[in-house]
Amino acid sequence: MNVWVTGMAWSTALGDGLAGVWRRLLDGDDGFREVPSEHRLRNLLAATLPDPPPELKPSVRQRALADGVLSRALIDAGLTPGQARGSWGDGGPSGLALGGASDSLDGLTPGGAPDPSAQSSGVAPGAGVEPYPVLGTSFGAQLDDEDADLYQWAADVAAGAGLRLPPVAVSTACSSGSDALAVGAEVIRSGVAEVSVCGAADVVTPAKRLAHTVLGTMSPTRLRAFDRRADGTLLGEAAGFVVLEREESARARGAEPYAVLAGTGAANDGAGMTAPDPAGTGVDLAVRRCLAASGLGLDDIAVINAHGSGTPVNDAAESGALSRLFGGCGAPPVVFATKGALGHTLGATGVLEAIAVVLALHYGTVPPVVGLEDVPAGFPLPVPAGRPGELRPGAGLSLTLGFGGFITSLAFTPGVRHVR
Repeated sequence: MNVWVTGMAWSTALGDGLAGVWRRLLDGDDGFREVPSEHRLRNLLAATLPDPPPELKPSVRQRALADGVLSRALIDAGLTPGQARGSWGDGGPSGLALGGASDSLDGLTPGGAPDPSAQSSGVAPGAGVEPYPVLGTSFGAQLDDEDADLYQWAADVAAGAGLRLPPVAVSTACSSGSDALAVGAEVIRSGVAEVSVCGAADVVTPAKRLAHTVLGTMSPTRLRAFDRRADGTLLGEAAGFVVLEREESARARGAEPYAVLAGTGAANDGAGMTAPDPAGTGVDLAVRRCLAASGLGLDDIAVINAHGSGTPVNDAAESGALSRLFGGCGAPPVVFATKGALGHTLGATGVLEAIAVVLALHYGTVPPVVGLEDVPAGFPLPVPAGRPGELRPGAGLSLTLGFGGFITSLAFTPGVRHVR
């Protein structure tokens, strides 16, 4: 069963429009600015958003951010929540799925887990009742926001969009947004729903900045993914939502796909809470599972949006695995990374990078890796530095590595819809 991408929206430190942000990425722009802090931090730079206003409570900002981007994604797909709760075309089951979660540094407690009694009755599609829409959203509970609660926040976002049934909230650190897409695709392939809206939102808070300073993962200079001088990451805030839809449902209403989500793969290397296995075994496994699920081969991949966090351990594990996987290809894929422009947006990063892969396939080009000047010798894959890189025809991968060992790979093939 083909899963189409029929709608996309994001809000980033470089703007909100798909085409407009892409142009700024191609120009090598970045959204970092100095953000004052009462704490002693390794770096005051962060890629923040002017709206919602920064003086608002973090949970209020994140709710407003998610609400706005979710609405734009549905509009971009030509849907409304009312339509998504009903049926169209051949009258098959329909629904929405949102997903995502906060970064593991947010102080999330086990109390955020969904109440099992609020979930599906287990009635199979076609059994005489409409299957419940699997609803969820990203969550950004903060250490300095005492009333934030994972599942309630997700339920509030779903209700605000006019979606009446319980959400699914996914919390896998920096892989949350990618895992939301993987869950949403499975919801469609399993026949539970025709539409899944998958997304994530995350905002910069004092707690996150201080935590990354204490951990030593924040760069004292700038984010330089895959550069010899890479010395850490810098935080950003953003939201992104992607509308996934069963091909038959989309065709019935005359929709066209930006891309096809051809397959997903995940792994957990279990090496540590904040660092991956240096050998990159989890990356290797997640990519191979993704390719197997999609029916694609190594030579089919034309572009990879790498996690590219700029932390030396993550970059080394990721680049080592990609070298082993794709170094022997006759035409190895182009590798790019967007965190040097948009910041590390934690729970939201997987959705942003999935959208970026879809745009790369659409335009046939990728932006330069901001901050990259000196690629380590021996890395066999092309990485654009200083100017955009061109792509050959093929498929694309998005790769995310999260704290706690979570690693997720998503495979996309190009669609036909024009980006406005």
